[in-house]
Amino acid sequence: MNNVVRKIISIDESKCDGCGLCIPSCEEGALQIVDGKAKLVKDIYCDGLGNCLGECPQGAIELIEREAEPFDEEAVEERLKSLESEKNVEPASENMASCGSKEIKDLNKTAAPAGHEEAHETAAPEAELSHWPVQLHLVSPEARFLQNQDLLIAADCVPFAYPDFHRKFLAGRALLIGCPKLDDVDVYHDKLVEIFKRNNVQSINLVHMEVGCCFGLSRLVRSALQEAGVDLPLKETIIGVDGSIKQ
Repeated sequence: MNNVVRKIISIDESKCDGCGLCIPSCEEGALQIVDGKAKLVKDIYCDGLGNCLGECPQGAIELIEREAEPFDEEAVEERLKSLESEKNVEPASENMASCGSKEIKDLNKTAAPAGHEEAHETAAPEAELSHWPVQLHLVSPEARFLQNQDLLIAADCVPFAYPDFHRKFLAGRALLIGCPKLDDVDVYHDKLVEIFKRNNVQSINLVHMEVGCCFGLSRLVRSALQEAGVDLPLKETIIGVDGSIKQ
């Protein structure tokens, strides 16, 4: 296939923080997070219309004119089918068995209601996790532990950085964790929309790290709330890499 001079996107990797917010806006599936950076998978997948330009909070994407392979609609159709198949593939059975993610578990915790964390100030540390699984990819939007609950949506680095995570944030809440840099943000967005639509969620407590990629989780939650058409109390807490509460 002969190259032509045409409009196509260009990504400045020095500005890209890997948040992945550009990916859902590309209907052709031309973008992918590779090694923590957004990449144009192939020139033939980019139509040059630049729908992704306004989605990058870092301004890392621009539309340029250069020599590239022509846009190929048939190749795009095949790629989209492949991406859809990947979404629907169940994890390998041996992996599912090892982590127990297929089985929803009620851990029967009698945690204090959300907002009453200080009641246990002097008590011995106690695990406050009330259900399993917790990873957003593995949680069904119809899981019973989501119904009529206060949700805690946390970046998965937070429990390691903040030592009092269980008492301060988790007590009395249903937990969902994820990483917007390493995981598929498109899947995250769709899953959150369904969770917000199907469950009478009472409130959302969002906790993430101070690093740039973690702010992608904040934007995903807010975008999903908007698409789901629900208005919920939302509290956002930012944790520093030193373990302190920054905001």
